[in-house]
Amino acid sequence: MLRSDHGIRLTLAREHGTRTGSKPVLRLSSGIMIDPAPTTKIDPRLARGILLEVVEATATKPRFVRLGFPNTSYEISLLPEGEITTEPGKQIVGTIHARATRLDTISAGGRFVDPVFGRPRRVQGRVVAVSGDTNEVIVSAGVPVHLTPTDKRQKATDFHEGDFVTCGVLDGAVFRLDR
Repeated sequence: MLRSDHGIRLTLAREHGTRTGSKPVLRLSSGIMIDPAPTTKIDPRLARGILLEVVEATATKPRFVRLGFPNTSYEISLLPEGEITTEPGKQIVGTIHARATRLDTISAGGRFVDPVFGRPRRVQGRVVAVSGDTNEVIVSAGVPVHLTPTDKRQKATDFHEGDFVTCGVLDGAVFRLDR
């Protein structure tokens, strides 16, 4: 096993079940784990991750944060709302907010944020809460995402806890630090 300065692990493993027996395969994982592991249940609306880096604004791009999440390969880039005082490599807790192009109820599939690296473009998962006051549907998609429907024919209260939904996400997803 090799480990980089950023906690990335590269391991050599054997894949079994092929016609010719086993063959070597390389596995890559970020190895991000919450340390220590939480012993109490946290609010399912909060995203608990690791601040990987804060990227300052340039002439063409706004300032953004890159977050990693335990037990996933996600490295999601989000616009920070307010000042981020957490040091890179440390745990950070907050909420992810995004504008959904249209939320569709589906009957099958997995929970995910797509792509794994970069800004969110697609979200799919189970509704864990609905807020009529803020017009948000909170979806567990590997990480909790607060989605605001932008389709004028939809509102958050059209959805219910337990629904399985999918949607496109507009540019400008935000991370709000939980204080």
